[in-house]
Amino acid sequence: MRPFANEPALELRRGDVRESLLSALQELDGQLPLEVPVILGVDRLAPASEDSFESTDPGNPERLVAMAAGAGPEEADAAVGAAAEAFPDWRACGAAGRAEVLVRAAGILRERRLELAALQVRECAKPWPEADADVCEAIDFLEYYAREAVRLDEGRPLLQAPGERNEMRYRPRGVAAVIAPWNFPLAIPTGMTAAALAAGNAAVLKPAEQSPASALMLVEALLEAGVPPGAIALLPGYGGAGAALVRNPGVHVIAFTGSSAVGLEIVRAAAETPYGQPHVKRVVAEMGGKNCVIVDADADLDEAVPGIVRSAFDYAGQKCSACARVLAHEAVIEPLLERLAGAVSVLSVGQAESFATDVPPVIQREARERVERYADRAAEEGRVMAQVAPVPEGGWFSAPTVATDLPPDSPVLRDEIFGPVLTVERVASVSAACDVLERLPFALTGGVFSRDPAAVREVVRRAPVGNLYVNRHITGAMVGRQPFGGNRRSGVGSKAGGPDYLLQFTEPHVVSENTMRHGLPVE
Repeated sequence: MRPFANEPALELRRGDVRESLLSALQELDGQLPLEVPVILGVDRLAPASEDSFESTDPGNPERLVAMAAGAGPEEADAAVGAAAEAFPDWRACGAAGRAEVLVRAAGILRERRLELAALQVRECAKPWPEADADVCEAIDFLEYYAREAVRLDEGRPLLQAPGERNEMRYRPRGVAAVIAPWNFPLAIPTGMTAAALAAGNAAVLKPAEQSPASALMLVEALLEAGVPPGAIALLPGYGGAGAALVRNPGVHVIAFTGSSAVGLEIVRAAAETPYGQPHVKRVVAEMGGKNCVIVDADADLDEAVPGIVRSAFDYAGQKCSACARVLAHEAVIEPLLERLAGAVSVLSVGQAESFATDVPPVIQREARERVERYADRAAEEGRVMAQVAPVPEGGWFSAPTVATDLPPDSPVLRDEIFGPVLTVERVASVSAACDVLERLPFALTGGVFSRDPAAVREVVRRAPVGNLYVNRHITGAMVGRQPFGGNRRSGVGSKAGGPDYLLQFTEPHVVSENTMRHGLPVE
């Protein structure tokens, strides 16, 4: 295989590219609603009226995007059983064989990238740049983990002594349960599932109920590429299916991305090891964030303002990596607030399908209500510097908001809002800003804008975050370039898209052999 390289994004400034995307969206609209089955081995269980559910367009909730079969505990247990049966044959394919399958799946996604991006525009209201980037990241995960599987299969070098041969290899653990979110409806499920499969495990995918059709596209691509039935299963549904996967004693690894509350409950449940379960489950959990950007006294505001706005309001702030708090040096806070307010006030809030949209709707009614509660609280407790109004009607649109002068114990500063609300706080120094970072329970992403190398070094030394960005936006980690994952309550496990990630889906095995075998031939 050629060396890994990130999939290039579409050039959306080109008219022919935009026309192709809109044509793909129009074609998709003619096929809606899509039907998403439960996929168990060779069986496809179509939606039935008593257990099916719908995914709708957040920008137009009257538009039905998909009708999905609702998997529950019974289907989850059946999927684990089928995966256990398929696991030995998939493991026997070897790393090179599995890598070939994943590369073929990447090619299928590449061929369908316009359709896949259009589906994200409809199902999750991702604007075109975000939707295309999501498809590119899914392709990257497949390509990157295919190569990592081959590299990992070579084992690790160990010290060798005369008369002794030492070897360290990695074997798949068994069945991996993948519980995925809706905000990166193709990329994140692909990353977790591809890692499990690349390492030789069978995988059971439980996607978010808001994005079942995007998950179906992934599973179909994997099956078409050559993953055997049973080694990959699809369980669209609500929390019951996911909880059953976590509890099932046949599951060896749980890969989860979502809220901290759910992630911590998974960690607790997975720690239970009932009699008859011969292994301890491993949990790989990427959870929440309350991410801060520090703006130093000497920061270039021409870089800081667009970087902060992009980090806070792209995809309506619905990223675990999004900027939620700005810690601004007292020497620059007033001009920074003025410029942030001006930049936010001209953001375009609109439908994801419009190339002019900066901020799309949030995912559902409950999300909009949550954002509005925090925005109202910010207005009560502090000072709102900017709030885009009015926002469109007919969808789950939320007003991008910038607030300041909040009390230190405000929930607006503490809680993960997961929406377009940004707070700005005054700090006396970069050291004082680092004090804030060190007190936070979350430690996912962070950023600093400064021209002072000493100040940057202090932030690098003290910030507990998993991904720190200097003089740039803090979202958009690239596979192979910025392996992604948090610390503290933001994550458990190694970084996605990095050289250590596949290790979480394997067990290491060491063989030490005495080569001084008298009277026997040595191979």
